[in-house]
Amino acid sequence: MTKGPPPTMLARARTSLQRQSLLVAVVCVGADVLSFVTQDLPAGSFAWTVALLAVVAADAALATPTKWSGVTAVAAVAVNVGAAVLLGGPADLRLNEAGVLVASYRSGAWLRGTQAVATLGAVIGGLVFAHLARGYTLDWHVAVAAAKIGLVSWLVGRYTTARRAYLEEMRRQAEQEKREAQAEVDRAVTEDRAAIARDLHDVVTHHVSAISVHAGAARLRLTRTGGDQSALASVCSVENSSRSALHDLRHMLDLLLGQRPKARRDPGLDDVGELLESLRSTGIAVRLDTTGTPPALPGPLDAALFRIVQEMLTNALRHGSGGPIDVAIRHSAGRLEVETVNPFPATGEATAEGRGLTGIRARAQAFAGRPASGPRPDGRTWRTAVSFDLGNLENLGEPA
Repeated sequence: MTKGPPPTMLARARTSLQRQSLLVAVVCVGADVLSFVTQDLPAGSFAWTVALLAVVAADAALATPTKWSGVTAVAAVAVNVGAAVLLGGPADLRLNEAGVLVASYRSGAWLRGTQAVATLGAVIGGLVFAHLARGYTLDWHVAVAAAKIGLVSWLVGRYTTARRAYLEEMRRQAEQEKREAQAEVDRAVTEDRAAIARDLHDVVTHHVSAISVHAGAARLRLTRTGGDQSALASVCSVENSSRSALHDLRHMLDLLLGQRPKARRDPGLDDVGELLESLRSTGIAVRLDTTGTPPALPGPLDAALFRIVQEMLTNALRHGSGGPIDVAIRHSAGRLEVETVNPFPATGEATAEGRGLTGIRARAQAFAGRPASGPRPDGRTWRTAVSFDLGNLENLGEPA
């Protein structure tokens, strides 16, 4: 369905057309009146006055709506004939020639079918009678002169309308092609998302499910045999993490397939403590330091902060050299900072930005945050931090 222009645009266009038609009428009145009064005619006589008023009225009618184009054209040529009869010549009598030209053009531009052809015939026939009233003899010169004035302007009106319709059709076709191209892109994106979702489901979900099943089986065996409690805690952590990963994967699969995910609360900063407990259960030393009074954060920002902390811890485990890992969440006046500090091997590779830091940077910058990472001056610990200006919380509700 083609969407039309807004009402305000239509109103402005309508007002502009009305002003232009009024300007055309004023110009025709001025041109025809000036041409009429400068002729050698009995100025001030009854016939002269009536003819002048008729010319003004016929030209002023050009400001009427286009639906009256036929009536306006017939009236214009009728005035031309009547005034010529009333004044009785001379042969070069000038009346409302400009008005007749514009009226004939309007009838060709706005009228259709029988009405348009009938109006053209009335204009040409009236111009023939007007020539006869001026004292001309009916011959082919008169017919050609009448046709030249009436037919040419009528045809120009038809051409203008046809050209406007052609351009409008070209515009509609271009819009249709644009919509079809966008629909094709959307279909391709949807198909790619579906393919990615299938791959995630068939490969990643399968392996994570296997990890969860094996971890559960190991937990049961360790529980029954009274095995090492540290190993049991690690297995329980693996089982819980795999289940959480499966939940997140299903959530992402729903998003990729364009389905509405099941309602659930996204984790936020309040869940960081639970995240750290799962790490401590595996024997990794993690310390949390929270300062200040936390404000009520927008949901998307709160969820992004949790993911940032999660990625920071993952990087510390993957690239660090053991614990302890210090996590700090600092709330101050209009600011929020999240920081992790962990030992790291002093190698050149440790300073390279990998996918983890890239992901942290992308999440932070999506909410106008400022990420920072790198080795501390002691050369033995790595610091990753993200800070946010909370002075305008309503603008942090959605990613930038």
